[in-house]
Amino acid sequence: MPTFKIATYNIHKGLSPFNRRAILHDLRERLHELDADIVFLQEVQGERLFGRHAVDTGKPQHEFLGQENWPHQAYGMNAVYDGGHHGNAIVSRFPILSWDNQDVSTNPLESRGMLHCEIALPGGDKLHCLCVHFDLTKRGRSIQFNALTERVKKVVPPDAPLLIAGDFNDWNNHASHLLERELEVREAFEARGGKLAKSWPARLPIFRLDRIYVRGLDIVHCEMHPWRKISDHAALSAMLALP
Repeated sequence: MPTFKIATYNIHKGLSPFNRRAILHDLRERLHELDADIVFLQEVQGERLFGRHAVDTGKPQHEFLGQENWPHQAYGMNAVYDGGHHGNAIVSRFPILSWDNQDVSTNPLESRGMLHCEIALPGGDKLHCLCVHFDLTKRGRSIQFNALTERVKKVVPPDAPLLIAGDFNDWNNHASHLLERELEVREAFEARGGKLAKSWPARLPIFRLDRIYVRGLDIVHCEMHPWRKISDHAALSAMLALP
């Protein structure tokens, strides 16, 4: 296949910065404009039963966002509470052959998971995709990085194309050095421009929290999308190609 486009976005449970209003319809419109083939989503509400900004779309958020454009979807439920639950999701134009959600929570306050999908690319290649959202604490992230590397080494063939994307909350950039050494991946923005993308807060991005790591793929182009009224994170996208 020539090229395909992926994106990653922490959608903040479908709420605007500071939780002032629901932005699901605006979010879907922006994502459709982005025209990515595969989208990695974090803080996706699989169910919300009540709340000041609850929006009744009749569907979980990943299904509402994915309808029409991304018919293949997987959702990993991580945080469960009285008003519903949320987690990570991957929506795709290409078939999702299998998926699994691994619980990597390290403390009672942060329920985290790694959503792993195997996706069939046009032409027959199988792409492994891991969508992650890691802890705010350094200790927790260290445990989760180790869980990530162990999973990839165990279940992803070394010659299979690999994508790891999401919100790493990696303030001190420990992830890139570890993942490059252990998994031989490259961060897309760093590989193309020499620096990780500043993605948080979206209104004035300072911190480089969101990442796209690739292995077995060529990085054609990267772009950051600071949709300031949609989420507190900026969205990241990358155009990729099989070598």
